[in-house]
Amino acid sequence: MFTSTLRFVVLCSVLGLLSLAIVQAQDNKPAEKIDLKVGDVAPVFQLYDDAKKSWSSSDHFGKKWVVIYFYPGDFTPGCTAQAKAFKDTMAKLIEKGVEVVGISGDATKIHELFKKVHKLNFTLLADEDGTVAKQFGVPVGKGATVKARDAINKFLEIDGKPFEFERRSTASRWTFVIGLDGKIAYKNTKVSPARDAMAILEFIEKSNAKK
Repeated sequence: MFTSTLRFVVLCSVLGLLSLAIVQAQDNKPAEKIDLKVGDVAPVFQLYDDAKKSWSSSDHFGKKWVVIYFYPGDFTPGCTAQAKAFKDTMAKLIEKGVEVVGISGDATKIHELFKKVHKLNFTLLADEDGTVAKQFGVPVGKGATVKARDAINKFLEIDGKPFEFERRSTASRWTFVIGLDGKIAYKNTKVSPARDAMAILEFIEKSNAKK
């Protein structure tokens, strides 16, 4: 009787350890790489914008062309050049029925300040942990301490002190265009910051000309 009970206890222990090992193996399994292609349905998501208001993709996708551009972060030279290029091209893009949305790992309050300093005329969304970037397959790295720069590329000062902030995650610079059918119509993983807006405009013009 004692021997049978002991065997049962040992068996239960072994099964318990085996189950734990399986769970740990699943937890440590690398996340499946997402590789969205042109023609794939765009991921659905919801984030907060630079005005701290909720922005849901379902309210925008399928109703107009939507440019979703992921960028490393606010107040850095390349990202500022990219944002200013979109600002300068915005009137033509709107005329073509295009909405532009920039997404980075910066907080809403940083987006608000970035938009104000550079007088940006489009929406910025806060993807602080990189969740949405990962949904689109965009590589996401660690955060960083950022020394903000102003409109003439000098270090931005607030109350007489250089302004620094922490970014929780840093996404790669990728740009997508979501078509009127809610699917990926354009994908660029090798974006030229200053050229991005014009490349999008040319793509939209060619696409509209085919209709």
